[in-house]
Amino acid sequence: MTRKALLAAFVLLVATLAVGAYAWYQQQTGQGDEPLGGPVELPSTQGGFSLDQLEADQLAVIFFGYTQCPDVCPMNMAVMRQVMQSLDESQRRRIVPVMISVDPERDSLERLAEYVGNFGESFIGATGSLEQLEDIADRYGVVWRRVETPDSAMGYTVDHTASLFLVDRHGEIQRRVLYSPTSGALQAAVEEALASG
Repeated sequence: MTRKALLAAFVLLVATLAVGAYAWYQQQTGQGDEPLGGPVELPSTQGGFSLDQLEADQLAVIFFGYTQCPDVCPMNMAVMRQVMQSLDESQRRRIVPVMISVDPERDSLERLAEYVGNFGESFIGATGSLEQLEDIADRYGVVWRRVETPDSAMGYTVDHTASLFLVDRHGEIQRRVLYSPTSGALQAAVEEALASG
């Protein structure tokens, strides 16, 4: 291969990686198309969960993840727990934390109940068929993909969007909060949503 061909291949590779990285950045930061939101109806750790079961003054904080996630998911759950603990009793009643598992192969409702129970009694775990999850994820602008890890005991991991969504009973997204290992952004979004609702 000539130097020109090698250079052209390198430039093409860099351009491809840059386009992919930019698309991922747009998705993570909420730039580009805004997510539509909409109904969420899934089997859950507290029976069938549906957004329309929420009371008029309640909001769900929805997060997409999976129980064997090594870092982002437990951090997001801990952040949600910290925010819930900071609210007074009347405010806590208005917030419903929901983790939707995008790993239905491993995350049974029993497994989800054990996992979300570590973060608080009000936490709900939900999952469904791949078709159900793909429909909801598409409407919420959530991306996930299975990554095979043959050298790991887990067998595979799941790369996924780490944003949290404050959603009303009609499926309207009130706030989208980008992933953060600290609770400040979610705290501010929850307080603002509660004050305006």
